[in-house]
Amino acid sequence: MSTLTSAAPPRTRASRKEILGWAMFDFANQAYTLLIITVVFGELFTTVIVGDRGDGYRLANFLWSLALATSYLLVVITGPLCGAVMDYQASKKRFLFASYLATVATTAMLYFVAPGYVVLGLLLIVVSNYAYSMGESFIAAFLPDLGPPQDLGKISGFGWALGYVGGLFAAGFTLVALGEATAENFERIRWVGPFAAAFFLVTAIPTFLWVKERGTPQPPGKPYREIAWERVSTTLHELRRFRDLGIFLVSLLFSMAGVYIIIAFAFIYGAQVIGWDESIRNLMFIIVQITAAAGALGFGFIQDRIGTKVTYLFTLCLWVAAIVAIWATPEVTAFLNARFELGWEAQHLFLFVGCLAGLSLGSSQSASRALVGLFSPTRKAAEFFGFWGLANKLAGVFGIVALGLLQSVVGLQASILLCAALFLVAILICLFVDQARGQRAAAEWEARNGR
Repeated sequence: MSTLTSAAPPRTRASRKEILGWAMFDFANQAYTLLIITVVFGELFTTVIVGDRGDGYRLANFLWSLALATSYLLVVITGPLCGAVMDYQASKKRFLFASYLATVATTAMLYFVAPGYVVLGLLLIVVSNYAYSMGESFIAAFLPDLGPPQDLGKISGFGWALGYVGGLFAAGFTLVALGEATAENFERIRWVGPFAAAFFLVTAIPTFLWVKERGTPQPPGKPYREIAWERVSTTLHELRRFRDLGIFLVSLLFSMAGVYIIIAFAFIYGAQVIGWDESIRNLMFIIVQITAAAGALGFGFIQDRIGTKVTYLFTLCLWVAAIVAIWATPEVTAFLNARFELGWEAQHLFLFVGCLAGLSLGSSQSASRALVGLFSPTRKAAEFFGFWGLANKLAGVFGIVALGLLQSVVGLQASILLCAALFLVAILICLFVDQARGQRAAAEWEARNGR
């Protein structure tokens, strides 16, 4: 049996400059995910662009969900195919650059989405979120090239942590300079698109200057479309050799469904169930960003010591605790006030819950990306991270739709417990993953086929 040390040439750690350049893409793209999807433009689109048409924003919320779901499904369809072509051509950097330019251009054009321009807004969100999501998979595909297996946790954690720092910078400027997402403030807040685009455009430049393209292009003997389909078909057939990767991706489907629900509904939960003030809302955002960065960075070092799978499982346990705390916040607040006469409001206790949720958010995403990197041969990295992106986006569609249906029956507070169930299922599935066996499969494939 081949060993990890003898089956393939050892991977050397990239320079600090190159690792920083890779991580700067995480720093840069947080402007899009936070300002456009999570915090500002989503609220602007539903309440101002579409508005309340006598239905309590139901049409607006439906259209927003439809745009996101469409973009994620496009990633599901094209992600593995693009990954296969990238690996064959050794052209990860070119694909990343194309997604980067598309995201920047379409995000800047959101400035022109005025009240009533619903179709334009939908089209731009579909294209920009598709380009952004593809870029997530493309940048992740560079991870196996940046260091040996024992360093991937730290490197992945550093990227996620720097990303949350970038989010703090981008959102901090928006809250101070552009104000609230209201009709009265529309002429200022409409600049959120151009600002997010400019932030992404400028701060991602080190990625393209410092990150190296490794690998050897293969001669194109047939159309790339056929090459892509053949490689994806071969990979699906070969997944029995990479069975630990396959099992993990199923676990990831459930865990990321829970994460996407929290990303999409946490601030809605704060407004509808907790009833927080605007100042508490802003403070919660800052707390989550800081604790998520700390979780990604701290657990990145921990996972290289205790194992990435063990770390991933531990972060899912943290998620279960965080979800139960989110669900129980109103009742626990009432109990503490009655028992100790504290005079607290639910929104105050919710800030402590936010620390636990933020810690879980950063650490779980970092660990999952690192584990895919450990299971990926370098010449199949882009292809495998295409499947990683596919699992993520399928999870997003599944999770958001499931919670939307459930909350219409039992309400938002009770339905949030769906996340805890999803994380528990992910834990049970991941117990069947053997990290050493998964790394050995990647090393043996490299030994047979070269790097």
